[in-house]
Amino acid sequence: MVLPLYDERARKRVSQPFVTWGLVLLNVAVFAGEIGMPAETREAIVQTYGFTPAILSGDLINTHAMPVLLTPLTDMFVHLGWDHLLGNMLFLMIFGDNVEDALGHVRYLAFYVACSFASDLAYFLSSAHSTVPAVGASGAISGVVAAYVMIRPCAKVEVLFVVVPVALSAYWVIGLFALSQVWNVAAHTQDGVAYWAHIGGMLAGAALLPLLRHPDVTLFECIREADAA
Repeated sequence: MVLPLYDERARKRVSQPFVTWGLVLLNVAVFAGEIGMPAETREAIVQTYGFTPAILSGDLINTHAMPVLLTPLTDMFVHLGWDHLLGNMLFLMIFGDNVEDALGHVRYLAFYVACSFASDLAYFLSSAHSTVPAVGASGAISGVVAAYVMIRPCAKVEVLFVVVPVALSAYWVIGLFALSQVWNVAAHTQDGVAYWAHIGGMLAGAALLPLLRHPDVTLFECIREADAA
């Protein structure tokens, strides 16, 4: 297990990551509101605001007020437990501020939402008949992670490797994350995690970043410098 703890000093800061902070606060607030609810109510929230492929494919009748095409906007704020929430928010806090700085606030928010839609689309294409709702911010955050490694591939990230803290370049940390998603898809791992959703979010992030970044943001800058040397 490789768990990121923090990254080194951020790239030159254009502005503060207000959108990233807002997303973290909103996720925590939604989960805090769910804590005191009965189990039946929390399950109803998951079913209503989560993205269920079988509803989109027509296999399952949507008995909830939320239209299925809007659930990619809501499912990223619903988490199943503290570990689910804190893991996602840790990734968002570590990697999101740099991506927001590279895109600007409005484009970053649009980028984040687009990655959530892409992750749900990937989940649908991989499991069109699934009746299990997808919830959590990990699809959108996977897009953020992919964008980060394109902006700062050589940045040092302190990670917890099993129980030992180790500083690794971002391309190793995020590369291992990406490989783990592909491995679990190839191995048909059945642990309740929508790995295709993570891959879809990462692909969307990699495709959208070059289109949305500020003109002064150079992609893979340190790797290019190393090649030139």
